[in-house]
Amino acid sequence: MKPRIALIAHDKKKDDMIKLAAEYLGFLQTCTLTATGTTGGRLANELGLAVDRKHSGPFGGDLQIGSMLVEGGIDAVIFLRDPMTPQPHEPDINALVRACDVHNVACATNLSTAHLVLSQLQLTQQ
Repeated sequence: MKPRIALIAHDKKKDDMIKLAAEYLGFLQTCTLTATGTTGGRLANELGLAVDRKHSGPFGGDLQIGSMLVEGGIDAVIFLRDPMTPQPHEPDINALVRACDVHNVACATNLSTAHLVLSQLQLTQQ
């Protein structure tokens, strides 16, 4: 089964997400990808990835992905968070991360853990 991965990045982390996705491009092309609005748009436009785009995070995109996760539709979350900038939708972010914990879904919130998660998922697909 194709891994189902959610990709989310705060504004100051979007460039990092693009670089990360470019590094794993071949693998990500074999996955079912979901992303929040702007992040998904950049992944599609800049890297040509097929992405199911949800709303932007502040407009409910994190909650949409959380709902998918709770229903068993997401296997891993890559959420490059900006811990230095206050987010107006912090409760939604916390709810998504909590849903990952409750449902035992891998959740990478920085580049180091994102590399670990993607590398392991890539290995299991070979």
